[in-house]
Amino acid sequence: MAAISRRLFLLGGFSLFPYLYLERSSVAVRRYRVPVRNLPDALAGFTILHLTDLHDKEFGEGNEGLLELLRRLRFDLVALTGDLVVGENPSLKPALDLLAGMRRFSNAPVYSVPGNHEYALSRIGEYNDKLSRAGAQVLSNKAVPLNFGKARLWVAGVDDPVTRRARLDQALIKADASSPRVLLSHAPHPFPEAALQGVDLMLAGHTHGGQIRLPLIGAAYVPDMGLFPQYDYGLYSSGTTSLIVNGGLGESWIPLRVNIRPEVVLATLVPLREAGPGTNYGVA
Repeated sequence: MAAISRRLFLLGGFSLFPYLYLERSSVAVRRYRVPVRNLPDALAGFTILHLTDLHDKEFGEGNEGLLELLRRLRFDLVALTGDLVVGENPSLKPALDLLAGMRRFSNAPVYSVPGNHEYALSRIGEYNDKLSRAGAQVLSNKAVPLNFGKARLWVAGVDDPVTRRARLDQALIKADASSPRVLLSHAPHPFPEAALQGVDLMLAGHTHGGQIRLPLIGAAYVPDMGLFPQYDYGLYSSGTTSLIVNGGLGESWIPLRVNIRPEVVLATLVPLREAGPGTNYGVA
């Protein structure tokens, strides 16, 4: 009887391997339509590719598996929201390979903000320099304008909220509210304040969707956000501000994902009157 029980246990365990492998390696594309007040016609349909929490991970040699997926997508801007590295001996190579690969098929500008794992590095300045040389502009509590004729879009970024370096007022000081404003943040922490400031869209990561996601419950725990955090994954809104929490691409410490595949996000800006109820999801 014991032998049969052990055999069934082992068979059950082996049967989980394909599922667990796909949960870590099969990347989902999550699409959102984001309503924006007074969106200029020139920006209707403007799409942001949001990547976060790579954590040194590779999807094939040189991240070619992930690049093959990204080649099939249409986007106008790339947002990286931190934790591209992980651990005490991190490697920036997977992130640099990803950026170099994207430059071969896309001219979209790339903006990046630091995460808490970047601040575990002893030479974060050198890390930021490498990102800049690879074509990513690092936004640490600052904003830059993108002009489309008479239309303007502000892209703002806060420094890492987990290590208490985010300064939202400083990031938005030049970003006037008469133009759409997109805020990049590693973690969702600044969302309530961003909503008070009238930011149109905030993109964040950090949570991994819980990494092990419980049915009907979601994330049981997220570092620096505690048990059953309010903003663990997906779309949230407050007033006219939308928050998208991306489940990310990699894992912290334990190479395991359950009920939350790695993902990339496409966020498309639409006029408020066209958004319709809720959000429009698509997974591929």
